[in-house]
Amino acid sequence: MTTEGLGISILWLFLYGYIIVASIDFGAGFFSYYGRITGKGEIINKVITRYLSPVWEVTNVFLVFFFVGIVGFFPETGYFYGTALLVPASVALVLLAIRGSFYAFSKYGNPSSHLYHFLYAATGVLIPASFSTVLTISEGGFIEMDGGVPHFLPGNLFYSPYSWAVVFLALVSVLFISASFLTYYANRAEDAQAEGVLRQWALFNSLPTIFASLLVFMALWKHNPEHFSSLMDHSIWFILSFGFFLNALRLLIVKRAYGWMFISVMLQFFTAFWGYGKSHLPYLLYPYVSFHTSVTNPTMAKFLVAAFIGGMVLLIPSLFLLMRLFIFNARYVKGKV
Repeated sequence: MTTEGLGISILWLFLYGYIIVASIDFGAGFFSYYGRITGKGEIINKVITRYLSPVWEVTNVFLVFFFVGIVGFFPETGYFYGTALLVPASVALVLLAIRGSFYAFSKYGNPSSHLYHFLYAATGVLIPASFSTVLTISEGGFIEMDGGVPHFLPGNLFYSPYSWAVVFLALVSVLFISASFLTYYANRAEDAQAEGVLRQWALFNSLPTIFASLLVFMALWKHNPEHFSSLMDHSIWFILSFGFFLNALRLLIVKRAYGWMFISVMLQFFTAFWGYGKSHLPYLLYPYVSFHTSVTNPTMAKFLVAAFIGGMVLLIPSLFLLMRLFIFNARYVKGKV
């Protein structure tokens, strides 16, 4: 594998890690508030709080690694995406700041504040929508060159069916991933009431996730036929993804093996995400930025690969330790410590 190929693979793994961890966090915020306004907050919030308390601070580590790495490996992405992402990225940063503030206010301020809780839930929906614009813009058609200078076309993005299909997929995927994990977590906590409520929400968001995926396929066929053709060449990944989805849905329906159920959900999104990434190459932004031509100099690329492998070597054991101490600690999960 070439240096640039290894680099983009590592970055893609970091982005996948962020999608899974952040989706659980974002969805938990939405479900917490939804439970509050539907009268089910007392049932589910203990489980949600026990999960969020030890992990919310590490969620954005994956995101920082990805953005630092993508600009470091492929400097041209900063030049082309800089203008296009100025508004959505700024909005996402403000929302992340609001979300981080919620944790501080909930600990040291008024934890029952309706406003804080609403902002926490709203950011869990709006942040994925903001970040999804990155994948949308990468398909081309939203940036044009004028005198060698890239110009963003916000009208094209706003009125694009593909753009809204991706936003819809991002939202339902977040809720499905989060509800699936929290169902497993409630089961570990032996909290039958919370498990029942969260399982219903996981089932409710399962089929919309597949429907949204089909919408994205159809919208991409119209928006970028070249990428759609490449997508079909890598269809095995999406077939595997659908198979993992069916297994997760089966286990949810029969109320068994929730751990394997969530592993199936993770594999569902990993295979789809990996297939999408492979079919997107060699472009990082259609048709201007290719990962073959925009890579940094070879010496810098090798140092960056070494640095990011070292980061993974440090991050993965740290996450494993965090999970052993909190996420998979039977006494902690049951609220006994």
